[in-house]
Amino acid sequence: MIISKQKPFEEILNFLKGKDKIFITGCSLCATSCMTGGQQQIDEMKNKLEEHGKTVTGTTVLDPSCHRLQVRATLKKQKVELASADAVLCMACGDGAQTVAAFAKIPVYPANDTLFIGEVERIGHFHEACKACGQCELGWTAGICPITKCAKSLLNGPCGGATNGKCEVDPDNDCAWVLIYNRLKEQDMLDTLLEIKGPKDYSKAAHPRKYVVGR
Repeated sequence: MIISKQKPFEEILNFLKGKDKIFITGCSLCATSCMTGGQQQIDEMKNKLEEHGKTVTGTTVLDPSCHRLQVRATLKKQKVELASADAVLCMACGDGAQTVAAFAKIPVYPANDTLFIGEVERIGHFHEACKACGQCELGWTAGICPITKCAKSLLNGPCGGATNGKCEVDPDNDCAWVLIYNRLKEQDMLDTLLEIKGPKDYSKAAHPRKYVVGR
């Protein structure tokens, strides 16, 4: 899941300075789960904008905001509301906002900051799990990502700075390599750590990336 948080309202108002009529979009998937772009958050944003003198010409929860064909079809149905707006406020992740911007003829502004790809611990609690590095290492690290969970993204064991199983960079976090070692030990697979890993090929994470299924 792509984890996002809503920007400070003052920053949103600054984006919309000089824009009186606003169309609001959200997202049915990640932003809804993060409570940053579902119907409830859109309704709350609409009320706040109207309290500050803005007119909201229409709203929609895109399903999802990152699906280009779906976004285009949905916005086409909302062409009257869009045509009367000065700007779009997109309550989705950065990818969702860019998708909307590709089809809107007016400025599109983000209501959210995109944080990371993460897991839902419980409602409203998320933690980072994946950096989308382009070459997954989980097959030999017992399903624990050393690129994401290690503050230094080390591939050949811990740095030596961990104390009591905690990371020296952020003592609130467990050392990824202690976690990896313990899980591999439980699975009787410690021999997977004997092979020295070469430098990671970060060219696979070069931006922007594109992937076409079937090629």
